[in-house]
Amino acid sequence: MPIDRRVFLKAAGLSALPSDVVREIAAPGAPLNAQPGYSIKFSVIGLDHYHIMGMTAAVQRGGGQLVSVYATDAKALADFHQRFGNVPVARSEDEILEDPSIQLIAAAPIPDQRAKLGMRAMRHGKDFLSDKPAAISLEELADVRQTIRETKRIFAIMFSERLEVKSAVKAGELVKAGAIGRVVQTVNLAPHQIGNVTRPPWFWDTARYGGILCDIGSHQADQFLFYTGSTTADVTASQIGNFGHPDKPKFQDFGDMMLHGNGGAGYVRVDWFTPDGLGVWGDGRLFILGTDGYLEVRKYIDIGGRKGGDHVFVVNKDQARSIDCSNVVLPFGPQFVADIVNRTHDAQDQEATLLATELVIKAQKKAQVLKVAS
Repeated sequence: MPIDRRVFLKAAGLSALPSDVVREIAAPGAPLNAQPGYSIKFSVIGLDHYHIMGMTAAVQRGGGQLVSVYATDAKALADFHQRFGNVPVARSEDEILEDPSIQLIAAAPIPDQRAKLGMRAMRHGKDFLSDKPAAISLEELADVRQTIRETKRIFAIMFSERLEVKSAVKAGELVKAGAIGRVVQTVNLAPHQIGNVTRPPWFWDTARYGGILCDIGSHQADQFLFYTGSTTADVTASQIGNFGHPDKPKFQDFGDMMLHGNGGAGYVRVDWFTPDGLGVWGDGRLFILGTDGYLEVRKYIDIGGRKGGDHVFVVNKDQARSIDCSNVVLPFGPQFVADIVNRTHDAQDQEATLLATELVIKAQKKAQVLKVAS
């Protein structure tokens, strides 16, 4: 007969959390169902990665009016229409780029096409929101930086693991408020699940997606810079490997890197080894060490027993706290639309966005390739 873990722990005088841990529910942080303060018109180009669904929804929450979509994948277009209604399909990218009423292009084509598309959009007087990674070479990144200088447009990247995760937003508020003192280090574990879905050929080819550190690792580089407050940073060391997919020689299923900046240190591990039994696509965990305490973010699941995701645990000199962040309002969409209207960078710092991209490209280039005996 199976033994219930909670019953066992209770009978043994144990619990998932010590009894003196203060349990809280985080306040929304912004008015629920607040109407956007601004409105823009935007279009979508490229549905090769379904991150575009969340990107589109975020812009709409901020006041974006979806004008049109362009993609060549019929299945992806059908799924997009199911989610967002009968959005007009443009005949070409140029039709969207040359429409003067469109202020923003949100895009998730194959990664090796994103920087080029972003630069075309900026040269057509439009701001750009890309899925990650938005550039996969230092040469591309240099061209993006030059185009930003020339056009004065916004080149944003949807680092959704921070911008669209309620517990990550709450962690930023706690760090800013000094809950754990000055940040010393971030440790970010970001496992992902291949799943039983058909992946397109480009998914398995590092030349198309940039490699595991450039791809998944971009989320974590963004978080390292944000939580440490680093404005300059570099790669200390990095490693990559293919341990579980020998039939896909151009694929990488493991990577890690050490980072250092003028605000602290960072360690990142990314992989494609989430087992099916977990129930979610990855047990994403963020640890932030401070001079006066530490916090942990359990983003998508807490296998210790609390339901759902978005849990933050904080320990400092005053107390230990467990915070349910499920009510937190995500600020990115409204802030980003306001940035487009006001020419500000409150939703996402432009220089930090490019620096995060630079870090992971460098980490990918200098990574030691790990080999294991078969």
